[in-house]
Amino acid sequence: MTQIATGAESYAAQFAAFAQSTPLPSGLASLRDDAFNCFDGLGFPTTRLEEWRFSNVAPIADTPFVASVTTPSYGQGALDALYLPELDGPRLVFVNGLFIPALSTNDGLPSGVRARSLAEVLASDPETVQPHLGRLARIENHAFTALNTAFLRDGAVIEVAEGVVVDAPIHLVFVTTGGDGPVLSQPRALVLAAANSQVRVVESHAGEGDTPYLNNTLTEVVVGDGAVVDHYAVVREADTAFRIGGLFALLGRASNFSSHAITLSGAIVRHEAGVVLNGEGGVCTLNGLYLGNGRQLVDNQTTIDHAQPHCDSHELYKGILDGRSRAVFNGKIIVRLDAQKTDAKQSNKALLLSEGAQVTTKPQLEIFADDVKCTHGATVGQLDEEALFYLRSRALSEAQARQLLIHAFAADLLGHIKVAAVRHQIDTLLTERLPVGAGGAEHR
Repeated sequence: MTQIATGAESYAAQFAAFAQSTPLPSGLASLRDDAFNCFDGLGFPTTRLEEWRFSNVAPIADTPFVASVTTPSYGQGALDALYLPELDGPRLVFVNGLFIPALSTNDGLPSGVRARSLAEVLASDPETVQPHLGRLARIENHAFTALNTAFLRDGAVIEVAEGVVVDAPIHLVFVTTGGDGPVLSQPRALVLAAANSQVRVVESHAGEGDTPYLNNTLTEVVVGDGAVVDHYAVVREADTAFRIGGLFALLGRASNFSSHAITLSGAIVRHEAGVVLNGEGGVCTLNGLYLGNGRQLVDNQTTIDHAQPHCDSHELYKGILDGRSRAVFNGKIIVRLDAQKTDAKQSNKALLLSEGAQVTTKPQLEIFADDVKCTHGATVGQLDEEALFYLRSRALSEAQARQLLIHAFAADLLGHIKVAAVRHQIDTLLTERLPVGAGGAEHR
């Protein structure tokens, strides 16, 4: 037995009612049916699976989550803390996975760009998304991907025409709010950047309330030849919440894709990124910053597949862990047989602030070509006592010295964030959530 049967069975009745009430074109309906059958056969993963060996999702499997079927009421005031005032451009807002037009705006979109809800696209021109949905986010052997695809309904679709440059970042706001019971939110995002286009996409994931909820998200990105896509995901889930997120990208020739995953809160947070460099001269950057407090679990799984020659990839993940929090980093770089002249760099660094914090890191290289430059490394450490002593000798308190060193640890990664509003927001939130004393979150 390699799956958890408990919990998975309860979704059968939900799916039957959902499929009947939400018709789809035949191709997508078949995809949805196949996805549920796949999920039903797999069940929730257990720690007996290698990819989940250090991440126990029994609390998710044992909780009877129910998907929202009607658009919840949500006021403008409740979203003020999530908006980025400096981002005055287009914004799509989703609550419990469903699009809220009244809180959204398409201001600032140039000609040749469309940002719409997936539900609208499925109703009006499903042929736009049918070739792409599920192409990158494969359901086979991925229970949470299959579960999201089975309940395919709403999300964001961003289309950028050939040669179009979008100056203002497109902001996708995903909010999950508790109801009478545990809520299941499963939004999806699809970004289609045609040849020689440029776009920046910012995803904000947040929630509220004390009732546990599951935010199970998927983002698929198709980067055309010569296109540039800059992607950000900022996770600020409620402390009792669970989030499983998947990001999958396919890069064309001479394209450039960068993604920055920032995790600041949530009981169990897992981020999976899979990128295929499918054209010569492609460049991929994957960066991540994760903060763990209390008994939080943060799991990052990344795969960069060099399928063509002359491609570069750069990956840097940093974690700051306090209390009894745990983190997992599993990063894999694959270099295919014909992918000569590959240049791939991967690094994972973790800072442990308490004796109870733990991190499991596993960098991997699978190289089948011989003319390549590939490096990987992982470091785990604590604050430098000599540096602390030096700062305290300059009239800083212990708390101030610790916070300064912790902030410096994260600063170089923050410097890679090109959207000033996102960088400032993360800088502020990071300062607010950093512990001020030694092992300050040990017993939270």
